[in-house]
Amino acid sequence: MEIEKKDIRSLTKEQLRDFFVANGDKAFRGNQVYEWLWSKASHSFEDMTNVSKETRAMLENNFVINHIKVDTMQRSEDGTVKNAVRLHDDLIVESVLIPTQTRTTACVSSQVGCSLDCNFCATARLKRMRNLNPDEIYDQVVAIDRESRLYYNRPLSNIVFMGMGEPLMNYPNVMKAIDKITSNEGLGMSPKRITVSTSGIPKMIKKMADDEVKVKLAVSLHSAIDEVRSQIMPFSENFPLKDLRESLEYWYRKTKSKITYEYVVWKGINDSKQAVDALVKFCKYVPCKVNLIEYNPIDDGEFQQASDEAINLYIKELEKNNIVAKVRRSRGKDIDAACGQLANKS
Repeated sequence: MEIEKKDIRSLTKEQLRDFFVANGDKAFRGNQVYEWLWSKASHSFEDMTNVSKETRAMLENNFVINHIKVDTMQRSEDGTVKNAVRLHDDLIVESVLIPTQTRTTACVSSQVGCSLDCNFCATARLKRMRNLNPDEIYDQVVAIDRESRLYYNRPLSNIVFMGMGEPLMNYPNVMKAIDKITSNEGLGMSPKRITVSTSGIPKMIKKMADDEVKVKLAVSLHSAIDEVRSQIMPFSENFPLKDLRESLEYWYRKTKSKITYEYVVWKGINDSKQAVDALVKFCKYVPCKVNLIEYNPIDDGEFQQASDEAINLYIKELEKNNIVAKVRRSRGKDIDAACGQLANKS
């Protein structure tokens, strides 16, 4: 009976060094292999050319590298790239490269499917199969960085955890991935260029603040009226706005980092003056900015993009109250890569 080999990337650098010492080799060999696994993002022991053939064979006998494979890649007419990423157990997640004149952003997934049940989102209709491991999150970023260099001649500049899944429901693995992405032994990216987007889980927002996480925080708000919000995002009944507000005030006190509210305006749901006033009031609790996001229909007609007048009313009232507001036009709609559309149609 074959013993199941351990995924080598689940080991810390210290554990790798110990493994080599225990096998009669020098500890520094662990550093070399660690560098191949992370900063060089190697997917095969064969690549590790500064390590002897015997050592590579020993690694092959003891470990696997459960790397991702980009199964299919689609390019949108606006330059957006969507990857369907196959995991080692044949499950699939999606990640997206979003280019603009000045930056390229990776939108990465943290779960296969999603733990939540937001009615407007295609991803939420997939049941959550499992959490992603830190290396699977890391690999998505590496793949998009390579595509960014290939197609746009520049490295990846930003990362948003806005793909499939609720990142705060996979907190330990997301944080480990961010540590690797920001470490000089990994990709060396600045945490200031990483945004974790949550549907608003107060306890975990406080934990992020306590853990002194240096990334930016975005919250999918969509309404500052409890009844309306729970109609849009049923799970939020368990997390009323007053709890969310308190956790955001705590986050700001601890981190001094401004919050971004992601907000989609739908016809007949949150396009009234009352909805606008509630948002303005909510925005005054904590320094923030608002991204008004264009809605991407997911085919059943319950949710419809609001009129331009409704969007303009939001902009006007927010600006009148000195709250920064931007309208975000969705990218990659023609390949189902836009916000709320990631549903593994492939």
